[in-house]
Amino acid sequence: MKNLIERDKKRRILIKKYEKKRKAYKSIIHNYKILSDIRWKACIELSKLPNNSSSVKLNNRCIISGRSKSVNRLFRISRLVFRELGRYGKIPGLKKSSW
Repeated sequence: MKNLIERDKKRRILIKKYEKKRKAYKSIIHNYKILSDIRWKACIELSKLPNNSSSVKLNNRCIISGRSKSVNRLFRISRLVFRELGRYGKIPGLKKSSW
C-alpha cells in the first residue's frame, strides 16, 4: 500500500506543476474562434504533457491505510480506519451512537 500512497503524492505534485499549462492549452483547444492550425498545435502540446499530470488520474486515498474505496472526504480516511479511530476516541467530537 505504501507504493500506492507514494504514487498518489507524485501525481498530486505533477498536477500542481502542470495545472496552468494544461488549462491554457484546453482553453485554446475549446475556443472555436481561433484558427484550426493553432488549436491543433495546442492539442499536440497538450498530448506531450505527462499523463499523470491530468486531474482525472487523481484518486481519493486514505492517508493512513492507502485504501481507495469508501474514503470520507472530510477526514480523508477510509471507513474502516474511521471506525477504528472513532472507537478509541481519537476523533474529537465523535460519539458512538446507540438507541
